[in-house]
Amino acid sequence: MEIAFLFEMHQPVRLKKLSEFSPVSMPDDLDDIFDSYTDKIILDRVTERTYRHATKIIKNNIEKYKDFKVNFSISGILLEQLNKNYKDVIKLFQDLANSERVEFLSQTYYHSLSWFIDKNEFYDQIKMQSESIENIIGYKPKSAENTEFIYNNDIGCFLRDMGFNVVVTEGVDYILNGRSPNKVYKNPLCDNKILLRNYRLSDDIGFRFSNRNWEEYPLTADKYAYWINATPGDFLLIAIDYETFGEHHNPSTGIYEFLDYLPKEILKFNNLKFSNISEAGIPSDYYDVPPFKTISWADERDLSAWLGNPLQRDAFNILRKLYYYAKPLGREIFEAYRKMTISDHLYYMATKYGSAGEVHSYFNPMGGYEKAYHSFLTALDILSIKIKEKVKENQCEFLKKFILPDDLCFYYNYKGSIIKACSIQQLLYMVDKLPKEYFGSIKENINQWLSQLFMIKDMDDLAKKCPDLSFTNKGFSF
Repeated sequence: MEIAFLFEMHQPVRLKKLSEFSPVSMPDDLDDIFDSYTDKIILDRVTERTYRHATKIIKNNIEKYKDFKVNFSISGILLEQLNKNYKDVIKLFQDLANSERVEFLSQTYYHSLSWFIDKNEFYDQIKMQSESIENIIGYKPKSAENTEFIYNNDIGCFLRDMGFNVVVTEGVDYILNGRSPNKVYKNPLCDNKILLRNYRLSDDIGFRFSNRNWEEYPLTADKYAYWINATPGDFLLIAIDYETFGEHHNPSTGIYEFLDYLPKEILKFNNLKFSNISEAGIPSDYYDVPPFKTISWADERDLSAWLGNPLQRDAFNILRKLYYYAKPLGREIFEAYRKMTISDHLYYMATKYGSAGEVHSYFNPMGGYEKAYHSFLTALDILSIKIKEKVKENQCEFLKKFILPDDLCFYYNYKGSIIKACSIQQLLYMVDKLPKEYFGSIKENINQWLSQLFMIKDMDDLAKKCPDLSFTNKGFSF
């Protein structure tokens, strides 16, 4: 059986606790809404414990055992921080890439929910992260995943169209319906391969390793290798947060020793072979995940970790709409916006109980889901103010670039046909073609749409501010 160890690496850009700020002390600069102080403290610690120490252990074993292979998936925002402040760690990963036995996967640059914001943004973030991996580490990704293993058939085929022949996601029991996760599957809509995380064996390390109440405690490398050898299947994917080694499990638990001895113990079994993700063989079955059953590796294996309650959905809907305003406005605004898409912000707003709630609380720096929600909305308000200020600097140029998604477009029924306008240009073209009397019947609705979404009072205001965009309709102007 082939075994692929996949280590997930991500550290967010956290928001300040804006819910605790008084109105007169709110940040004015977009950079000041982010908590760079806390980020540095955490990243310094995690870098020393995991990204530096654990990677040296892996590098040593790569050099020691010629059949040892591992895989990494590093968010672009983390790689950016490491490349800026921790060059020695980057050198370690460059050395691993040069071994040709370590694979680096592609994912969203900002570890975001960009798939649900806009498909173009999803494409751009995947492309950005892939290019960063290639430019900084020296490895061109061949395989991919979406943030937190969020997956459905459409996501798989989208990544296939981007050139990734293998996609990794969660082995979900109700999707598998009694089948094993330990083999190579195929997307039913396209020909890319799907590898599924064995969450039981993965969580034995990720969650249970240092739990003294666990009936299998302590977990040793030889015991774990024996479990793998006893596991039926063709391809076993063990995927865990890389921070497991030294951060989530303290060094005093023996987690470093476990990581160090594991390759040797696994290689004692002749039928076990380490593998890179892109080396997955021929699929033997379909893994069918329609969009209405979108899965992830978090909590109940769905989207509820980020979009499971009204606060999260409200925050996300505002975030999503702001994308179409932020994108045309240039780097400063758009980069701040993209940092707001980091999935952790929504994760902190979860209202979970039991073991899932404990995990959310462990990662939440905001002091609770309500404070996380209010801080996020405050940050969005500050971003919105900056967007309005930027738009006013050159509103006409902004309107030329501003295009809305389908659900925010202006729709109308003309002689039985539904026609839509998603931009000022489309609206003006549409109005120019309409009979005068029909335009009069929808003018009030058009003005409301312009006021709510374009920061334009009405058609007359548009003609006054941006005459070069105006059309004339059957002898009268607007």
